[in-house]
Amino acid sequence: MSKCLGVLAITVALCALSWAQAPAQSPPPAPSPDATQAPPSTPAPAPDTTQTPPAQPPASTTSTQETSTIPVVHKPGPQFPRLELFAGYSFAQAGFFNSGHWAQLNGWNASFDINLTNHVGFVVDASEYLGNSQIKTNSPAPFQCTVNCPSGLTFNAGTREYNVLFGLQFPFHRRERWTPFGELMFGHDGVRGRAFLDNFNETQVSSGMALIAGGGADYKINERFALRFKADYLTTRTSFVLLHHETQDNLRLSVGVVIRSVRKKKRNLEEEPTE
Repeated sequence: MSKCLGVLAITVALCALSWAQAPAQSPPPAPSPDATQAPPSTPAPAPDTTQTPPAQPPASTTSTQETSTIPVVHKPGPQFPRLELFAGYSFAQAGFFNSGHWAQLNGWNASFDINLTNHVGFVVDASEYLGNSQIKTNSPAPFQCTVNCPSGLTFNAGTREYNVLFGLQFPFHRRERWTPFGELMFGHDGVRGRAFLDNFNETQVSSGMALIAGGGADYKINERFALRFKADYLTTRTSFVLLHHETQDNLRLSVGVVIRSVRKKKRNLEEEPTE
């Protein structure tokens, strides 16, 4: 019995010791008055997904408008025609046989010009003249006239002369209607004379150099066509058998039509039609 009481006393002592070492439980905090009186919170409204956002302008339209407003600058081309072709009537007052007589010859004149700059061009020129020249009977050179010589004071010699020349042309492209120019050319000339009277018939041929210095003016009709008037000093050098080397000073007048090359203008973006 005493053993049971001892065990019970020990058990009670251990329980009391464990109860003394356990932490004390604090009472729950009292609710505050504000918390008790606050109404229940309402949830925020959900965003309306059906609302259409504001439309944005297309980027391509904006870029097109910005591009169209930028001026396009083109390098200006030359303000003169690059190529010119001239052809027309020509008159020459010449003495190709050194007989002291100025023959009135009619013919044609043509040229092709390549304008290198505004004031310098390269030109190739050709002309031909036909008519009669009077030769003195007492000095018929370059014709020999050994038999059947004419009995009069003079006799006629059918004359044909041609020139092929090349050189420089100096236009002055500053005015709207008129374009004055000067020219200097050098080349070849050929002369053929045929004397005929009764039983006298003889032909003489010569060739040599030719030089032209002169000028004129072009009157503009439109962008493609113009009228040309020019006068030239023509010096020739013949080499007939009886006259040897002789020089002649001649005058040449020409009038005709000029055909010019036209440069097409480049169209800017502002000039293009918009749909």
